[in-house]
Amino acid sequence: MASKRILFVSRSELVSPLHAQFKAHECQAMVVDDRASAMKVVEARKADLVFTLPSLPGYRAQDLLDAVQQSANPVPVIVFTEKGSAEEARYYMEMGAQDYWLCPLTWEKIQAVLPEDAPAPASPRSVAQSAPREVSIVGTHPSVTRVLALARQVAPSKATVLISGESGTGKEMFARFIHAHSGRENAPFVAVNCAALPEHLLESELFGHEKGSFTGAISRKLGKFELASGGTLLLDEISEMALALQAKLLRALQEGEIDRVGGVETVKVDVRVLATTNRNLEQSVEKGEFRQDLFYRLNVIPLRLPSLAQRGDDVLLLADFFIRRLTREYGLGSLQLSTEARDWLMAHDWPGNVRELQNLMERAVLLAGAGPIRSMHFLLDGQEWSPEINEEGEAAAPGVLSMPSATSAVTIDADGRIPTIQEMEMHLIIKSLDKTAGNRTKASELLGISVRTLRNKLGEYRKIGLDIP
Repeated sequence: MASKRILFVSRSELVSPLHAQFKAHECQAMVVDDRASAMKVVEARKADLVFTLPSLPGYRAQDLLDAVQQSANPVPVIVFTEKGSAEEARYYMEMGAQDYWLCPLTWEKIQAVLPEDAPAPASPRSVAQSAPREVSIVGTHPSVTRVLALARQVAPSKATVLISGESGTGKEMFARFIHAHSGRENAPFVAVNCAALPEHLLESELFGHEKGSFTGAISRKLGKFELASGGTLLLDEISEMALALQAKLLRALQEGEIDRVGGVETVKVDVRVLATTNRNLEQSVEKGEFRQDLFYRLNVIPLRLPSLAQRGDDVLLLADFFIRRLTREYGLGSLQLSTEARDWLMAHDWPGNVRELQNLMERAVLLAGAGPIRSMHFLLDGQEWSPEINEEGEAAAPGVLSMPSATSAVTIDADGRIPTIQEMEMHLIIKSLDKTAGNRTKASELLGISVRTLRNKLGEYRKIGLDIP
């Protein structure tokens, strides 16, 4: 399959954490910060998908959306933002944006919306995942193996499954596992976050709309039910769906047919529906916040995921799994957890569950250098990172730039002079560039700074006579 090309109209630091995933999946990512550069890429047909911030200095996303709509190459545009609102989502969707996301960007979400074939124009099925991928659930604790066995047993059926559990327990991962073992694995897997959009936009997102059905509906749009036809539709955070829309969803589940917004024809769909929630839906039903009949229709097969704190030694299995995956993605050597780090992991109560553990391991991998990983590399609340200095005066781990602690060993010149903070900073930057073979994006990730900051620092070093490419 041809390489995918993604254009980001964004600040580089919001995209750079994904560099390793782009490289691993042969995706070409381009980052610009002005309208002229963005349109140059779009008009030259060099992008299959565009992600844009709402605004940058001298740039507005609505100008790009307007130009793309009038372009001979109307590439799909997704608006993403660090702080969003329902009103802003409605505005950009009506302007022609394909979707509206909140930061941070993740490879899993981007992969789900990549066009099937590049550089062909985007098709209605561009939001579907075209090829099955292996889904591994890591864990040997009985509370997980029981749920996993049930998921595997019911996967080949068409029964709806309600996956519940605390935030970060891996509900979407279990949904993907069910899809991968359902017999529908070669058909689309489409996920919709029911909490991300207001009611009228979510209705259009699920069921589609006809041209002219509302302001900004400049063409027919197929909804996620049609895009997932033959495959699986995941309704994430189903408890956040408005009651009026729940009635329409119930009809779609019972009858296997939908009506597009503004449409007059009923459309038959063949979709396996999975739903997730981090709330107690029985209590929501009692409070009148969720329809009882829809709850029964969704809860044919209930899967309740345990919290990470209930999974015992699975904490260490997952930590080792994430370390292996992250060192591979970042091109680093093998790393091991120290005994004191393992003890800390087992004692922690994990309010953020598996998601918290994954983020913690990524931070530790980037800060541990040659290892082993110690609890200091987790950068816990109230801690500040200071790079360790070895006997040669080299930083053992490239981290956030700061003064070494008073107890760190620092090489002192023959005249007794201690290196300055600026010299230490320069040394870390040069070492990170050596480690990444001059790749500035990857070096900035290792250092914990933005590419722009790294570029400015290198410019300062050139001014003082250093030969830096």
